[in-house]
Amino acid sequence: MHAWLSATGSLTARLRAHGVVEVQVQRQGSQRLWPQERRDLACRSGHVREVVLLLDGVPVVWARSATSHRALQGTWKALTGLGTRPLAELLFQRSHVHREPLRIQQLARHGLAEPRLRAAWPGRHPRWARSSVFWQHGQALRVMESFAPWIEQLDAHRLTRQVG
Repeated sequence: MHAWLSATGSLTARLRAHGVVEVQVQRQGSQRLWPQERRDLACRSGHVREVVLLLDGVPVVWARSATSHRALQGTWKALTGLGTRPLAELLFQRSHVHREPLRIQQLARHGLAEPRLRAAWPGRHPRWARSSVFWQHGQALRVMESFAPWIEQLDAHRLTRQVG
């Protein structure tokens, strides 16, 4: 799991090495921010986008991005028009976007993400996540990504297929 939690670069690109990636938008719009988002973005409410990334039709990542309403009107305006395109298109194809170091966390049982994860994953859902803040022209965008428990098997399965 550590390899996925600490990998830099585009998560979408890494997943595409294993199959077809699709984005399902779960919710998007103005919301009250979670405590860590409030600290990172220095505001109480903002624009939130929650998605599930599917790998070959199977949920593999639940992600939540948040930014201030002010940033949504300017620097991060393109968020509203992403639709089912991955956020990576905005984050890793622009040279003026900078990322803070990744923060790895174990998700708390009965935490704020729990109802969303239960809705996205029937059965065993993610317990590990990572987050980071991206900066563009002085405006922040916080991204949290949580990983399906079975994601750590992907690299081993891929290596087995290549060797066998």
